[in-house]
Amino acid sequence: MTAYALTDSWTMTRRELARWGRQPVQLAVNLVFPVMLLLMFGYLVGGGRGVSGAYRDYLVPGMLALTMAFGLEGTMIAVTRDLDKGVIDRFRSMPMANGAVLVGRSAADMLQSVLTLAVLIGVGAALGWRAHGGPAAFLGAVGLLLLLRFAMLWIGIHLALVAGKPEMVQAVQILVWPIGFLSNALATPDSMPGWLGTVVEWNPMSHTATAVRHLFGVPGAESGHVAPAVLWPLALLAVFFPLAVRRFGRLSR
Repeated sequence: MTAYALTDSWTMTRRELARWGRQPVQLAVNLVFPVMLLLMFGYLVGGGRGVSGAYRDYLVPGMLALTMAFGLEGTMIAVTRDLDKGVIDRFRSMPMANGAVLVGRSAADMLQSVLTLAVLIGVGAALGWRAHGGPAAFLGAVGLLLLLRFAMLWIGIHLALVAGKPEMVQAVQILVWPIGFLSNALATPDSMPGWLGTVVEWNPMSHTATAVRHLFGVPGAESGHVAPAVLWPLALLAVFFPLAVRRFGRLSR
């Protein structure tokens, strides 16, 4: 049964990856957008209130975490489009593992996230940013970023199944932006008003950004955030993964 489910999930993953070849412009936009954000905040908008040392060292890990929270609209639109066109209903009528469509979609998104991280890290290196924590710490930081993405992804899938239609995705996606910017990705909580700094410190993305900075060896980065950076995404997954699977199982009943 497990091999059967894996085969079906891989088939659905290949279906999603085939869209990359048919929609190369969309893939390019998804890769270029975080680079534009990095350049904009690093050179045009400025920032770094409360940051000691080079802002670039603080900004690049923060942008990596921010990118893992953004860009969910592609997955959400794909899920709602398949729902709206009856594609998922057709898949559900076939002898395939329940949830293989969602697993395939999430696997394709994670592959794109790996590619996005590679591009953004490469651009950061071209701008002079360097990781100083060693290979194991570097891989640990990347793992934390992908764990955050995986949790955000299943939140997006659940919300897409609830929304049901592509035109509703924009309204839902708007909620992601406050979560992203109400973090320490771009500035330290100490530089914010007291109540806002408290909100920022409790944001799960802030724990990931701080833990990643520590693992990358950013000077002055706080330690002790690796455990929350693991536990928060796992807690979100424990809530939204079963919700999404349950919602998917109740479709067309």
